[in-house]
Amino acid sequence: MSAIDIILSIIDILLGVSMVVLFLVQEGNDKGMGAISGATTDSYYSRAKGQTLEERLKQMTKIVAVAFAVVSVVLYIAVTKGF
Repeated sequence: MSAIDIILSIIDILLGVSMVVLFLVQEGNDKGMGAISGATTDSYYSRAKGQTLEERLKQMTKIVAVAFAVVSVVLYIAVTKGF
């Protein structure tokens, strides 16, 4: 393994662990039986949803997941091609 393979492996592992941690920290989207009947609750929390900690955690999880996928593909190409 070359130095680039080792560096990409370490980054891949760190991104994978951080993705799992971000996933576990988030609360569930359990809306209960009200979601089936169409009942909605219009509260300050639902209107300011984009600014809450939960939304930032979801956004960070998406970013880390995309970065993990990209680094994994680059690592695969680097290992198979022997860069």
